[in-house]
Amino acid sequence: MAPNHTTMKYTLLIAFLFSSFLQAQNAGYNPEIQHDPLFKFASFVNVGDQTYHVEDIHKNKNLIYKPLLSENHSLGFTTDNFWVRFKLINTQLTERFYYLETARPVTDIANLYQISSTGIESYKSGDQIPFNQRQVNHRSTVFKIKLPANSSQQFYLHLKSDGETINLPLNLLSESEFLQNTYNQQLFLGLFYGVLLLAGIIYLFFYISLKERSFLYYGLYVFSIALLQAALDGLLFEFVWSDAGYFNSRLVLITALFSNLFLLKYCEYFLNVKTHFNSLSKYYRAIYIVIATLFIGVFINESTLKIVYPISNINGLVSLLLILFTVFVMRYKRIALDVFFSIGILFLVVGLLGFVMNNLSLLPNNFYTENSAKFGAGLEVVFLSLSMTNLIRKLREEKEASQALALKKSEEISQVKTYFMSNMSHELRTPLNAILGATQEQLEQIGNTVDNNCLEIIKNASYSLLSNINDILDFEKIEKNELQLKKDVFEPLPLLKQISANWQLQAENKGLHYRFEIKGQVPDEVVGDSDRFIQIINNVLGNAVKFTQSGTIAFQLQSIFISKNMNRFSFHISDTGIGIPPHLQDDVFDSFSQMRNDYKRQFGGLGLGLTIVNHLVKRFDGNINIESQEGSGTDVYIDIPFEVKNMKSDRTLVSTDLEKKDQVHILIVEDNVMNQMIIKKLLKINPKFTFEVLDNGLKAIHRLQETTFDVILMDLHMPIMDGYEATKIIRSGQAGSRNKNIPIIAVTADAMQETRQKVLDIGMTDYLTKPINKVVLFEKICNSIFTVLEPA
Repeated sequence: MAPNHTTMKYTLLIAFLFSSFLQAQNAGYNPEIQHDPLFKFASFVNVGDQTYHVEDIHKNKNLIYKPLLSENHSLGFTTDNFWVRFKLINTQLTERFYYLETARPVTDIANLYQISSTGIESYKSGDQIPFNQRQVNHRSTVFKIKLPANSSQQFYLHLKSDGETINLPLNLLSESEFLQNTYNQQLFLGLFYGVLLLAGIIYLFFYISLKERSFLYYGLYVFSIALLQAALDGLLFEFVWSDAGYFNSRLVLITALFSNLFLLKYCEYFLNVKTHFNSLSKYYRAIYIVIATLFIGVFINESTLKIVYPISNINGLVSLLLILFTVFVMRYKRIALDVFFSIGILFLVVGLLGFVMNNLSLLPNNFYTENSAKFGAGLEVVFLSLSMTNLIRKLREEKEASQALALKKSEEISQVKTYFMSNMSHELRTPLNAILGATQEQLEQIGNTVDNNCLEIIKNASYSLLSNINDILDFEKIEKNELQLKKDVFEPLPLLKQISANWQLQAENKGLHYRFEIKGQVPDEVVGDSDRFIQIINNVLGNAVKFTQSGTIAFQLQSIFISKNMNRFSFHISDTGIGIPPHLQDDVFDSFSQMRNDYKRQFGGLGLGLTIVNHLVKRFDGNINIESQEGSGTDVYIDIPFEVKNMKSDRTLVSTDLEKKDQVHILIVEDNVMNQMIIKKLLKINPKFTFEVLDNGLKAIHRLQETTFDVILMDLHMPIMDGYEATKIIRSGQAGSRNKNIPIIAVTADAMQETRQKVLDIGMTDYLTKPINKVVLFEKICNSIFTVLEPA
């Protein structure tokens, strides 16, 4: 039978890799010229429980060495003997000194042997010899190596433990690198243990003062975590039990079991398990029994000690799962639970889970997994400390009624803000586009007065809802300081008349008298953000109509030319409504002020309008003042400066050029059926417009390769291929070189400022938000056709 080609290919690949490994081993590692890590030039062998001298290992040609798979290779829980070999080369004319960091600080035996032509040098380490017998007095397993000039030295490293995890890191450092590394470690450890020590002392003091057991067990837990990490880091061996021996070899297990015990006791009391879930108490008691049994097993003999290592890690995982289960049950039963406690436990679970799974060789061994317990414990202590602070606050609030009232107010505001900052605005604008488009079309076609009134109600209600959605988006932008104004040329007078007509209808429907007056000459065109300009007037007029039940609404504009190129619009909007009480007038521009004043049931709205108006007026470099008397009405004064710019001749030229075109062929790329319908109805109004509709960007790319279009109306969020990706492809020329500079107008329900900037950055010509305004749509199509795009 012919050999399988795939099998032969993999066999050759394995042989090649093994050959490369042997070549690396034979060549040795020259730290002066090679930048790869040392572990790639090292290998190890497991000799089980057999005890060898280094001479036997060096001469034994039958041992099968394996390559190290990472810079911190993990061997898991074991009591076997391991030998690591590597060769170092010095091609310099002078001797070189290096520091080798290897093994974990809690490894029992870590001996290094250096073989040269003159003999064998041995260096001892590990935590089963007195600390002062180490070659380098350092908490970690460190050896100082001297490489003679023009030499090649063979090294063997012997490692053994009593059942704890063994790691095989090989970090070769120069003296300066070693000192810097030691400094960084001391800085990190000082911060870590400082936080733990401070937290433990503080909460033991709280226990003495308040006699709350949660504080006692939490303080003891923090101290036990500090001792556990100090044992793992070799600090207890260096400063406390430096003579090594029996007790020192069991410190990690002892401190780990105490940490497990005190964490469970703390959670049991903090979560009030006996009161809320008495049935769960038996599981906590069962784990306490397991901890006690493991504690006894630590001291029986070497065999039980070996078993306790993995079982204590598994028991720690079970304890965390029990705590998580308790938290989930509390959430499910809607029992109040401090958020900081949940976050703290989450960090602890993630950290210890990574540490234990690393010990069990279920995760790759690296800096993060090896230190995950330290990171998790540190963050957990911070957040659990915050949760304990909340516990202290609650105890104090039981005695202080005013504190409870303040907390309730804060929580209510937080809930309202969270609700309004949700992502529903995009979803609401899409159906509003369809409602407003269809309503506007019917208003233009139908002549019946009764039907017109109904449609006007639908249109005004839709605009009111759209205004609330815009307020939500704008409030979020204001909080993030992201609200920016555009600088477009627009005609202010038609906009003001349209706004006034809309609110006049609303006012007269309420039986109010409405008056609109203009003083002075209004410029034909000004430079500014027309949308924000409309929003300011809309919000103020809307408040005037909303809060007035009888009487008059007066809207006055005085246009004053400051200079040849500057004009100031001075608005005075007055009403005879409910007015504002004197003690609330200072807060009138604060967010959610309407809700705090309890107007929401009577008048509706979000209470964000004047907050946004105040911010927008300042963005326009204007000012706003409010004068009000409770029960008599309100006067709002707004001054906004504008740069005057007359461009009607230019616009007439563009319009004339458009009239000269026989047709404008438009590609609509939109997946929403309602939006397709609205855009088609709007475009059908102009007989020069012809169009095609596609429902995703990929179809648009293919169609552009077949047909010529004058402009593209591109939705942003579509299946298969969205508008962003499609635009990038078009601008790259992949849809045909003739389409590389085709005008592309984004038509989207996403009204965020960053979205507008993003579409312009990727090469779109313009940006239009839904609901679509017919006049704005036609103007943008007209302008974009005569916009010459710079070559990409």
